[in-house]
Amino acid sequence: MIETKVNICEVEFKNPVIAASGTFGFGREYSEYFPLSRLGGISTKGLTLEKREGNEGIRIYETTGGLLNSIGLQNPGIEGFIREELPFLEKQDTVIIANVGGSTIEDYVKAVEKLNETSIDMIELNISCPNVKEGGMAFGIKAETAFEVVSQVRKACKKPLIVKLSPNAENIVNMAKSCVMAGADALSLVNTFSAMAIDIKSRKPVFDNIIAGLSGPCIKPIALRMVYEVSRAVDVPIVGIGGITNYKDAIEFIMAGAWAIQVGSGNFINPNISIEIIEGIEKFMLDEGIKNLEEIRGII
Repeated sequence: MIETKVNICEVEFKNPVIAASGTFGFGREYSEYFPLSRLGGISTKGLTLEKREGNEGIRIYETTGGLLNSIGLQNPGIEGFIREELPFLEKQDTVIIANVGGSTIEDYVKAVEKLNETSIDMIELNISCPNVKEGGMAFGIKAETAFEVVSQVRKACKKPLIVKLSPNAENIVNMAKSCVMAGADALSLVNTFSAMAIDIKSRKPVFDNIIAGLSGPCIKPIALRMVYEVSRAVDVPIVGIGGITNYKDAIEFIMAGAWAIQVGSGNFINPNISIEIIEGIEKFMLDEGIKNLEEIRGII
């Protein structure tokens, strides 16, 4: 017998595989491929207080070993999510994590207050979005600024609070410590790396916003290192993110200290990738005689 359940902040996940924010929408499209109930959880597309149309121009661009995106937090807004998307998610028998972004601390607080009264299980505070010009990114760079926004949200938040960290922070360990001091119940890392691409024919940046977010397999070794460092610096659960495309990647993150993992860009390569990772983890545990993921968590 093996046990894949994971308990994070008193919320039980049936397995450690979570669909990452931004690449899974609200799950409707992927539900045509597999039952969403098989996932440990779903982190929603990034939500802002008001509806956003997102960035203009090219939004997705492939690069070697990865993907650049400049979506710009297109989303239906908190009230639109509660009205149009949450009823669907409530029927899926999986943990619902609402990913929340914002341009100001006031926006974050108001958004969280609206979500407090819903059935969502957790909030994932996105304090870093490199493809949005105003706000967002600034909160995820300096530990002092992150402390301010997290502490204000913590006062208003009635749900378990995960803070999603940016790899572009001045010091990822100091950032993690600051967010925990401010009241984060858990941390997820990493978000996308600031990056860009140039169209040599037009002699212009590919993206209207110039700077985009880099994700995919190319960032995995760096993300893994950051999870390893942060997991040893703080005493809260860690959710590992960054280029996970198979069960081996997932196991590496768990061995580095992650309690759970999120699958992002891999969903675009293979819509069934999360299920294959779940099954791969189960087979690995059986083959290696591992009864519970706690046996290998942080073993490195």
